[in-house]
Amino acid sequence: MHPLETYLTELRNIHSSGASTPETAYYPALANLLNEIGKTIKPRVRCIMGLKDQGAGMPDGGLFTADQVKASEVSGQPKAGTTSKVWPLPGRGVIEVKGTGEDIGKISESKQVAKYLEKYG
Repeated sequence: MHPLETYLTELRNIHSSGASTPETAYYPALANLLNEIGKTIKPRVRCIMGLKDQGAGMPDGGLFTADQVKASEVSGQPKAGTTSKVWPLPGRGVIEVKGTGEDIGKISESKQVAKYLEKYG
């Protein structure tokens, strides 16, 4: 099954369960989709959901290059050269997830997104 088809099927299954939240219940499906896509590009990109606050609030997820996460996958610690409390900033950006009823125009102009843009580029 194509990764997009898998993603859409999972969204349907989560939604039709009637047991999900509008946002966080869909994190695993989104991460799986982005990780499948990330395997096909160079450098490879890995999606990690539930990021720590590194000074601009807590983005729902981040897109890290393979070299950023390789050391952490082995040791459970951030990449060498960072402190144990501060992970490297996502090299390919951050993710803000909202439910389908949200106004994307308002979200894109929000203080939250402005802080993310300033911190993460």
